[in-house]
Amino acid sequence: MDNKNVKGHGLERSLKERHIQLIALGGTIGVGLFYGSASAIAMAGPAILITYIVGGIFIFFILRALGEMAVNNPVAGSFSTYAYDYLGKLPGFITGWTYWFMWVTTCMAELVAIGVYMKYWFPDTPQWIFVFLSLIMMTSINLITVKLYGEFEFWFALIKIIVILIMIATGILTIFFGLANGGIPVWFNNLWENGGFAPNGYGGVVMAIGIVMYAYLGIEMIGLTAGEAKNPTKTIPAAIDKVFWRILVFYVGAIFVILCMYPWDKIGIMGSPFVVTFDKLGIHTAAGIINFVVLTAALSSCNSGIYSTGRMVYSLSIRGKTSSPLGNLNKRNVPSKAILLTGAVLFVCVILNFFDNKKIFIHIISVATTGALWAWMAILLSHLYFRKSVSAEELAKSKYKMPLYPYSNYITLLFIIIVYIVMLVDPSSRIPALLTPLWFVFLVLIYWMTKKKRKLNLSA
Repeated sequence: MDNKNVKGHGLERSLKERHIQLIALGGTIGVGLFYGSASAIAMAGPAILITYIVGGIFIFFILRALGEMAVNNPVAGSFSTYAYDYLGKLPGFITGWTYWFMWVTTCMAELVAIGVYMKYWFPDTPQWIFVFLSLIMMTSINLITVKLYGEFEFWFALIKIIVILIMIATGILTIFFGLANGGIPVWFNNLWENGGFAPNGYGGVVMAIGIVMYAYLGIEMIGLTAGEAKNPTKTIPAAIDKVFWRILVFYVGAIFVILCMYPWDKIGIMGSPFVVTFDKLGIHTAAGIINFVVLTAALSSCNSGIYSTGRMVYSLSIRGKTSSPLGNLNKRNVPSKAILLTGAVLFVCVILNFFDNKKIFIHIISVATTGALWAWMAILLSHLYFRKSVSAEELAKSKYKMPLYPYSNYITLLFIIIVYIVMLVDPSSRIPALLTPLWFVFLVLIYWMTKKKRKLNLSA
């Protein structure tokens, strides 16, 4: 296949496979796993494992569709560019700015979380100071070189992964050999006691799908690294396949261990599932350890968010959809102005920390999830049209294809629609879900206004 735009529009190709894997893992494994998993468990009980597995299967198809396009055309902007190429200019515009908005809101939530976690050690220091310093640090890292960003994200994501693996390994020893439980194996009784495997019925399993899909948000960032990946035809497929299985193991494995060790209806009451699990294993400084890990998780996720939004704005700019300076690269081949735009918008978060932020950010997860649903839908639709543009000879040469095409596309699209309907039904996510169409109307108006202005300038 023809790897057009393989140079990524001037971006530096210095991201290795290990960087790409950890960027995707870092963007996906955030505070939602360490603290948010308790909410999902409360809704579905032990049957939440089904929700994570089913959600993971559909994420696999989304990644494979994205991967096939990325191998063929590894460009900056990824699925926004593909939507532009295969669906049209307006869908590309909407996809790019919706994804940008999704990560901006997510980054704001992560910055607030950083302030909260730092107050664990410095309770008398104003929270906004930590938010401000974290924003400056994350923005600066993204402005230097993409390789430095990759190294930073590699090590920060590695901290989270190590902690999760330690918890899974020691938890398995507790389940089978009674480690830290007086030598008495825990076994699997907690999975079906206390009301059964699905104590709230399988309706609870379905209603938890919004929280679960938020947990997978960020895994599509692999596509955004394609424009700066070394040898993308090899690194992107390898990274996608490895990251998918590792994400599934981390989420399903960690929650499985937690559900085996504790009654499902006690997990949220006792605090973070990870804190109480480490405490049971005899690590009584668990609160401080997990606080540090979740702090790095929030920093890592925010770092990934600034990276992805910077590349998305840069891609939109070189497509002529924003002011041209945002499409400029600095001497280190980094889209500095696009990154600074995101940083400037995120500064609003510093201001918000002067007020009560609990109510302000109560719908953040839902806002981010609706943005992710649109991005995933754009990937699947773009892939359908991408396949129609590829000749039979080129397709035969391709070694990385979407499994079960086109049925996997259609079934996954149906699943995304079901997730959105569930979010409309759920009172906690209904308002953001209802406001989503208004966001699209706003983007359409902006698109036509800029298009009309461009025509007037050309005719002047």
